[in-house]
Formats: sequence, structure tokens, C-alpha cells
Amino acid sequence: MPKMPVLFVGHGSPMNAIEDNQYSRGWKSIAERIPKPDVILSVSAHWYTKGTKIMNEPNPETIYDMYGFPKELYEIVYDAPGPPETAKMAKELISKETRYDNSWGIDHGTWSVLVHMYPDRDIPVFQISVDGYAPPEAHYKIGEELRVLREQGVLIFATGNIVHNLRLVDWNMAGEGFDWAYEFDEYIYDNIMNKNHENIISYGKAGDAARLAMPTPDHFYPLLYALGASNEDDNISVYNKSCELGSVSMTAYLWE
Repeated sequence: MPKMPVLFVGHGSPMNAIEDNQYSRGWKSIAERIPKPDVILSVSAHWYTKGTKIMNEPNPETIYDMYGFPKELYEIVYDAPGPPETAKMAKELISKETRYDNSWGIDHGTWSVLVHMYPDRDIPVFQISVDGYAPPEAHYKIGEELRVLREQGVLIFATGNIVHNLRLVDWNMAGEGFDWAYEFDEYIYDNIMNKNHENIISYGKAGDAARLAMPTPDHFYPLLYALGASNEDDNISVYNKSCELGSVSMTAYLWE
């Protein structure tokens, strides 16, 4: 069995789920490139909780955790099965206290990307939440502990946005970013490519750009799981390296 890669995706607007654009085409190209996973473990910015929760539902629901979008978006049903046995393995690997929680499901951070990557919905999917009360080092460590699942046919899939400041969105800046958004995206890019993870865990070193890029870290923390699950000898590919609406970065990273 080939060792599965690790993927971090900047998912951006839920509208990407129903659009044929550079982002959705980038996600399709990743799926065409990598081995088909047996299971997808998703860490989504949109399951942001107190404590670490793990879904072990055999038939997870599709969660519509967004408001005011076209009806077509709410008609998507990403009814992939759940893998309770893999969820159990993940729970046993994580040293931090965790608990099962099936009050959530597959949210749009996950399905808006997977609907393009794996439209047949035949790969079991489960989510692990992002503990909003844990420090950056804790998220990275969970990624390290889950790394072994890559050898069990599991795609570790993290989904958020490296730059995500919705308060500063400028609807006139389609396909563009503010200078500080590019600065922080480039800071992360340089440190990923140089495999200097400590500078990413300690992202505050980027100063004002970091503060503006993430007024809250919910969309950034999933990246730390992916970094933790990566290996020193992984090859790194970059997709969709761009900004949208001034204050959202769409950059995606693949470690394989």
C-alpha cells in the first residue's frame, strides 16, 4: 500500500463547491495526481470546539454551516460513509484527551473541496475538530501522532485558509489581496518550503501581517495538523497560490 500524502487546502467561499474555477480545477488535479485513499481524515476550520472531538458516525450528515447562499448549494449532499474503525485508531493515537462527538458531520470546509476531488462520495470520511482552547503546539503534535495513518491508506486532509479576515473583505478585489495578505502568505510559503515548522507554529513572528491575517486562528490551525503529519523527506507541491477579496488566501499544499 503506498503511503498517502498530506493535503492542506485553502477552501475559501462555499460557492467554490458549485463553480468551475481555478480553485476547483486545482483540487481536481490533486485528486488525479495522488493515489485514491481508503479513508479521508478531515480537520476542518468549521468544526472549532472546546476540546478535541472525533466523529465516529457510520453515516455522517452533510452540514450546511453557511448562510445566505444560493439554494443550489444547500442541495449538495455529500453522503460519504463514515469509518468508525479508523476513527477509533485516530482516537487511540492522540495523547491529548479526546472524545467522540457525532453532533456535527461533514461541513462545507470539507465537502466544498471533496465534491470536486471525489464526486462519487465512495471514500469514507470522518472529521476531527480543532480545539479552539489549545495552543498551536498542541495542534502540531496531534498531526505528528496521526502521521502513521498515512501508511494505512488514510489521506490526512486539512482545510481552512492561511489568510482569513472576513471583516476586511473587499468585494472589488476579486483575485487580489492586500499587501499584508500576500506578506503573510509568503511568510508561510517560505517556511513550508524551507521546512522550518517552528516559524509557522510561532506565526506571531510575522508581526502585523499575522495579526491581520487571522483575527481568530480557526482557519489557520488546520495547517498545523498537516505540517505535523508531514515527513522531512516529503516532496511539497503548491496549488492555487493566490489571494481573494483582499483578505483571504487560497494557497494549498501537498506533501507526498
